[in-house]
Amino acid sequence: MSYEELKSYRLNSEVEPTDEMLEAIMMGVRDCARRTDAHVKKELARRFDCMKMEVARRRSLKVG
Repeated sequence: MSYEELKSYRLNSEVEPTDEMLEAIMMGVRDCARRTDAHVKKELARRFDCMKMEVARRRSLKVG
């Protein structure tokens, strides 16, 4: 199945998707979910690092 065929297909009640179409759709969903998960983990780590630096900065201001 070509990329154009997959992009042009719309799930509706008029036309049943083939097994090949369903597999391609689900693989696309899987890949998108994996990219999203990786992005979320990276952003969460970045935010935790920022908060750790802010906590350390505030502690140094109170001590010094």
